[in-house]
Amino acid sequence: MTLRENLKKIIPTPVLDFARQSRDSMGRAGQYPQAYLHPWRRESITRIRGMKDIHKGQRCFIIGNGPSLKNTDLSKLRGEFTFGMNRIYLMFPELGFETSYYVAVNDLVVEQCAADIQALKMPRFVSWRARKWLRPDDHLNFLFTTYTGPTFQRNITARLWESATVTYVALQTAFYLGFETVILIGVDHSFVTQGKPNTTIVSEGDDPNHFAPGYFGKGFRWQLPDLDTSELGYHLARRAYEQAGRKVLDATVGGKLTVFEKVEYLSLFK
Repeated sequence: MTLRENLKKIIPTPVLDFARQSRDSMGRAGQYPQAYLHPWRRESITRIRGMKDIHKGQRCFIIGNGPSLKNTDLSKLRGEFTFGMNRIYLMFPELGFETSYYVAVNDLVVEQCAADIQALKMPRFVSWRARKWLRPDDHLNFLFTTYTGPTFQRNITARLWESATVTYVALQTAFYLGFETVILIGVDHSFVTQGKPNTTIVSEGDDPNHFAPGYFGKGFRWQLPDLDTSELGYHLARRAYEQAGRKVLDATVGGKLTVFEKVEYLSLFK
């Protein structure tokens, strides 16, 4: 038995949790000066503040990238407010329109798709870490996102927790923009590829986990999903929306997520 395992047996769980949280907080503290004082972030913060509650009382769709999108009539979304994430732009030519907003926070996605993301024209929200690969423009907004410190952030000019899924960052962003009803589609919450969560792997062929074979196609580096951590974030999101008198609905066709109220997709357009 290792020293760490022995300590876990000896030290009470609350003490271990406190020590872990303190260590994480100290690690994040070193990121704060640049995350708030760097000119690029300050420009983003000013621009983001101007978006506060601009969609108050309205609804939006957060579009995941699962295979279920192939069984979803996305033409219904023309004229709706939408959030696209990661490589959703691969679908734009087929859709005939672009999403209203775009969100990407995963380092591997941003690094490998930087040119594509930079070329998009809609308001985009990316992790502050993305400054390694992206340059500021009038519609690129840097968010200070971190891997630790679970919370639902109502003010996205401050630190956001990622909850191991870009969908959670989109939920926090939609809340800040004032949307009253947020509808998830394409959030299948299931993956064919299995393995230790958060492990980086290299795709060896067509991608069975997303709407297009080339989404994470051969040679693309990506991280295996952490569905448990994602669910923790979804529960926080549901509580935050409900406390504010708002709601998140799940209209994913055949989705495995059970946190949010299910609704039949086509019924939303009657």
